[in-house]
Amino acid sequence: MTITGTHIALDTAPQADLRPLELAIVLPTYNERKNIATMVERIDKALAGIAWEVIYVDDNSPDGTADEVRRIAQEDTRVRCIQRIGRRGLASAAIEGMCATSAPFVAVMDADHQHDPALLRGMLAAVNSGEYDLAYASRFAEGASTEEWGRPDRVKASGFANKIANKVTGVELTDPMSGFFLIPAKILRADAHRLSGVGFKILLDILATVDTPLRVKEFPMNFAARAEGESKLDQTVVFEFLVGLYDKWLGRIIPTRFALFGTVGAMGVVVQVAALWVLLHFVFGVRFVIGNWSESTTFNVANAIAALVAMTFNFVLNNELTYSDKRLRGFGPVLRGWAQFAVACSLGLLTNVGSAAVLKTIGIHSAIAVVTGIVLGAVWNFALSSKFVWGKY
Repeated sequence: MTITGTHIALDTAPQADLRPLELAIVLPTYNERKNIATMVERIDKALAGIAWEVIYVDDNSPDGTADEVRRIAQEDTRVRCIQRIGRRGLASAAIEGMCATSAPFVAVMDADHQHDPALLRGMLAAVNSGEYDLAYASRFAEGASTEEWGRPDRVKASGFANKIANKVTGVELTDPMSGFFLIPAKILRADAHRLSGVGFKILLDILATVDTPLRVKEFPMNFAARAEGESKLDQTVVFEFLVGLYDKWLGRIIPTRFALFGTVGAMGVVVQVAALWVLLHFVFGVRFVIGNWSESTTFNVANAIAALVAMTFNFVLNNELTYSDKRLRGFGPVLRGWAQFAVACSLGLLTNVGSAAVLKTIGIHSAIAVVTGIVLGAVWNFALSSKFVWGKY
């Protein structure tokens, strides 16, 4: 330790490195506590002689990932942590991390050791030469391998997704779905406001957004099995991929989240009709009367139950898919969210019926009045749900 006047400097390599920052590596994380220290060690070894920093963008992992990053950052100032509260998603985390550095070059990679940081040096040299605008690691280029991954089902699925992705971006790459790439920060920041942040593959988002085609350098990669923990790519991975494609094609015409909300609502109508049919034909029976109930009362009760089933169906799908980045977890939050969703839906129903009735009284055709009521009710449901169920008061 050196003391100069009132200033205290720690005589450690990371602290004393005053070279201009060259590269920032962004690692989105969720429940990656056990992989943090070993990944920092691998990056340090791979980038010896290069001024770098690593930014972990953690989506408030319950396993204490952010605390582990902060612990390491106390000893190595090249390590930083961004802990996000109330929002989730790999693509949005990558964007946030890349915009949080002063480094002229930024890289994105997984924190689970499936991506080899040894490739970073060559990727940086390629882009820094000025000959290329982007360097990325491919699982399917000549010389690459996925044998260590041990997931032939995922290999086939990735190959299919890559074909679609190439159609969307107009760039012929062997692996546009790769999550390991390096790009000048100025190129990223120039279009950051246009990136959707939807889904899990930020490279696809960038390639589909930039106006000028990027000069791309490909690096073959031996894609490994994850070291610790479980994959963040859950059962919604295919859904998120399709959502990302929709967002690029039609997201500026009909907002992506509203389109998802409306699609789930339309599915709910089918569920309600199906539930009503089952209740009337197999539970209550269309011809028999329960106690003193009339046939109309039986129908109304069955329809109310069917509506409740459909509303619950809508809530579950919206929670898992439409608002996956704000997903409610735990019995208490889910029950509270369900109750709030029920209130929002009831108010939306009043908007639907009320607006249709008003339009009908002023002479608007019945079909137009009904459709208008449905649209206004859907918009009202969406606004209330976004604010009070999956948002903040």
